[in-house]
Amino acid sequence: MKNLIYILTLITFFSCSSIKTVDRWKSKNHADFKPQKVLIVGITENLIARRIFEEELKEELNLSGVEAMESYEILTPKFTSEKQTEENIQEEIEKITKNGFDAILISAVKGIDEKVIHNNNYYTDYYYRRHPFRHYYYLHQEVYFDTGYYNKYKIYHVETSLYKLKENNDKSLVWVISNKIVEPSSINTTVNDYVSVIIKSLKKEGIIVSNK
Repeated sequence: MKNLIYILTLITFFSCSSIKTVDRWKSKNHADFKPQKVLIVGITENLIARRIFEEELKEELNLSGVEAMESYEILTPKFTSEKQTEENIQEEIEKITKNGFDAILISAVKGIDEKVIHNNNYYTDYYYRRHPFRHYYYLHQEVYFDTGYYNKYKIYHVETSLYKLKENNDKSLVWVISNKIVEPSSINTTVNDYVSVIIKSLKKEGIIVSNK
C-alpha cells in the first residue's frame, strides 16, 4: 500500500507522466533546416540504455522520412572508451560529414537530483487543518518505527540537442530540449516515452515532417 501511494504521488507530481519538459529552444538561424541524414548519439555509461535509445530514435526518425544511424554503428569503440580532444572530435565530424550526415542528434544526462518523500505526504494541507495535533502526530510517528517511512528516488535532467554539421561554429546548434525524468523502473518504457517526447517536439518545431 505504501509503495502504491509513493508511486501515485510521483505520477501526480509529474502530471501523469514520468517525463516533464522544462525547456525547449530552436535557433532562428536554422528556421528552414530539415535534416536528411542524422547520426544519433546517446551519451551514457549504460551501454544497454544507449543502444535501446539510439535504435528506438532511429526507427522513429525513419518513419518520419529522415535517414538515421546509431552512433555505435559509426563511431569506433575507441572514440567512446577513451577521452577525446577537440581536434580528435573535429576529425571524426569531418569523417561523418563525408559519409553524408548533415546533422547530429545527441542526448546526455546533465545532472541527477536525489529526492526523499515520506509515505504520509499524500495527505493535503486541508486534511491536516481539519484534524487536531494528536492526529498529526499519530500519522507521523511511524518515522520512529518504520525504516521504510522515507522513500528515495532520483530525477534525471536530460538534454537532447540537434546540431547542423556543415556549420561547425557557435551557430551550429539547431534545437535543444531539456527534460526531467523520474528514476525509471523500466528502461524500455522510459526510452520509448522519451523518444516520443523528442519526436513530437521536432515535428512541432517543423524540423521533421509530421505524419498527420
